[in-house]
Amino acid sequence: MRIGELAAAVGVTTRTVRHYHHQGLLPEPERRANGYREYGLRHAVVLARIRRLTELGLGLAEVRDVLAEEAGKDLAEVLGELDADLARQEAAIRERRARLRTLLETEGGLTAEGPVSPRLAALFRDTAAHAAASPTAAKDREMLALIESTADAGTRERFMDVLNGALERPGGKERALAVYGLLDELADADPADPRVAEAARAIVACLPLDLLPRPFAVDPGSSFLRAFYADFAPAQAEAIRRTLRMLMERE
Repeated sequence: MRIGELAAAVGVTTRTVRHYHHQGLLPEPERRANGYREYGLRHAVVLARIRRLTELGLGLAEVRDVLAEEAGKDLAEVLGELDADLARQEAAIRERRARLRTLLETEGGLTAEGPVSPRLAALFRDTAAHAAASPTAAKDREMLALIESTADAGTRERFMDVLNGALERPGGKERALAVYGLLDELADADPADPRVAEAARAIVACLPLDLLPRPFAVDPGSSFLRAFYADFAPAQAEAIRRTLRMLMERE
């Protein structure tokens, strides 16, 4: 058989046959005097087996293990490993689908910053009506989504407990909205504007103490902090710098 006839007989492409040759899975046949490969029935048998194994989901390295007698792995062992791997994938897919269902079924679960957890989505929903027009509030929501994405599960739960507790206290939401307003007013202000100090004091008063690590300290030269400041207008960044200094002095 010529390569095209072999490929057609087994139901693959000639490119696939050549690839299997290159990978060492399919033995090279003898060549005719004119240089063309001459395939026999044994090549068709091996090629068909390779196709069946790959259709089961085996990678080419695993197929090689099955085909090589000295590999030390029989077909049952390789298929057992594949079955275990598929079981892990099924479990991961079920978990992802459950998270998607929660997002789709939770009112307000799909936000501009999302996807986020149902707890954070609920917090965004509770403050959206009052803070929708605040650019600072939008930045705060982005930062909360970042924290939720990067923190471990225990830290996320503790963070949300403290944050929700602070907002649910009498006047908690009003204080947060007032801080957003003060920072919004500094968007075009000079860093020496007296309102910078007022905004810093308001932020300190608004932050729940349990939200911060103890003792509280920050590295003013950290690259993350520089990137954080750069995301704000100069006067807003100065208010945040003063806030951090006040928090460290309070320690």
